[in-house]
Amino acid sequence: MARRPLPRILSTGSAQIARSRELARAQFARSRELARTATDSASDVLHPLITITRGLRRLASAGRRKWADTPKDRRGMLLFLVASVILVVALVPYGPLLAVITLMAAAAWQGRDRAPREPDGPDESQTERLRALYEALVPYFSTADDPAPLYAHGGEWEKAFPEYEFDGTGRISGLLIRYPAYFTDGEAQARARIEHLLTAKSGRGREYHFTWDEMGNELTVAVLAPLPTDIAAQRFVTAPGETVLGFTDPTQVQRTLPLTHGEIHRDVPPVVWRTGIRSTEPHLLALGQPGSGTSTLLRSIALQALRYGDVVIVEGGSTGEYACLIGRDGVLAVECGLAGALASLEWAATETERRLIAINRTRQAGNPPPDDTKRPLWILLDRPTAFSHLAAADNRKDPQSLLQVPLRHGRAANVTVVVADQWDAMDTLSDAVRQHTRARVVLGPATAEQLETVLGAPPHTTPVTDVPPGRGYARLGTGPVHRLQVPATPDPYDDATSDAQRQAVLDLLPERTTPVQAESLEKLERLEKPEKVEKADQEPEPVPADAVAAETS
Repeated sequence: MARRPLPRILSTGSAQIARSRELARAQFARSRELARTATDSASDVLHPLITITRGLRRLASAGRRKWADTPKDRRGMLLFLVASVILVVALVPYGPLLAVITLMAAAAWQGRDRAPREPDGPDESQTERLRALYEALVPYFSTADDPAPLYAHGGEWEKAFPEYEFDGTGRISGLLIRYPAYFTDGEAQARARIEHLLTAKSGRGREYHFTWDEMGNELTVAVLAPLPTDIAAQRFVTAPGETVLGFTDPTQVQRTLPLTHGEIHRDVPPVVWRTGIRSTEPHLLALGQPGSGTSTLLRSIALQALRYGDVVIVEGGSTGEYACLIGRDGVLAVECGLAGALASLEWAATETERRLIAINRTRQAGNPPPDDTKRPLWILLDRPTAFSHLAAADNRKDPQSLLQVPLRHGRAANVTVVVADQWDAMDTLSDAVRQHTRARVVLGPATAEQLETVLGAPPHTTPVTDVPPGRGYARLGTGPVHRLQVPATPDPYDDATSDAQRQAVLDLLPERTTPVQAESLEKLERLEKPEKVEKADQEPEPVPADAVAAETS
């Protein structure tokens, strides 16, 4: 049976509705443009009248203030003087006309726009700075065979620098540089020479971001603002499998996280590291100098990992940086000795193999993975190379050799390994750690060569020597290099920690499940609840009067 065609009104109705909507939008845009044009034209025509009206209002306000400031016993004399002036003006030929003209001129002068005009170009000092920068770039952007060189000694710097900005101190804060097409902007060494020169001539001690436009033969130089260092540890709005390593510039990422700093709420762009079965960079390596914040990064990762998984911590420095996590829910072990580290890592390798076997069997049977293999397991190692020296001296197995199975098969078994160490121990890291840690973090001062060696690519900014703790760079896999500032996650049991940061970390700790010794428990309670302990020390319990009388007798 043949199908009857739809009525014409139904088949063309949607097209007519869409066409009418487009016409309505175009008409609305046209009317809005006409209204804006009419408003601009009216403001141009009525600008003198607006200026005179503003001036009359200011003159009237000045007259009222003068009348209010005049003492009451002199107001009569003031009125007599004003009346005399009005009478004289009225009797003088053409007096009223001259008075009106004078009043309009005074009103126009008082109603003028008093905002200071910005200079059309740079001042003398700024011109000298731009000319010196231009002369410094001449050897790099010019050749003897160029018939019309853009860069030449004594040339016009205005053509080479079409856009520029200066900060309050007179230093360059933004610059657009045009360079000839024959410059080898595709070579890293050529770029590095130009970036080093611009950093030296524009002012050291700041971080510059360089954007090379090879198609347009333009280089954009921008001064980056310092990253916020006052962000404390808190519960970040993330999904399972996402870990916030720190925070970066808003131009690098397209996502922000809502954060709280006291009573202030703000949105900051984060560097989010994704782990799990579908992650392309399941393990992380962090390097830095002593005091650069690698332990802070591990504590921040541990607090975030405990929300959804279990954590095993191996500390090679034996400084007690992770004592606050001992006995907490989800913390399987916190080892500071060689024997405990070997036992924990052997168990981690065995657990990884068990998970792989269980997942393989369930998949062959067509069933979902067991529940005990879905919970993430995190292995955090702080300075594992310190155990390598102890193991070699004691003729025991190197703990790093036990990381080969979790590193190689950890993604399939939902096991994540995080290694943090110092620069001087980089050569002693095992090959498995170097090969399988595709997420990299470098904290503290570092040279461009060191950053490129660890991250695999140079940063687009100039590293500085004086940086706060937790400041560095991060690169996830083959992605771009991000500036990074780790959230403040200090050891809450450290005396140098402020009360606000200590309380922020203590609020994130899970409940304690494993009992500890009585002396240790009393000390921990004193550190975790300082207000109650101080109150108890300051206000002792009252002693009964009978007991005092008996003691004195």
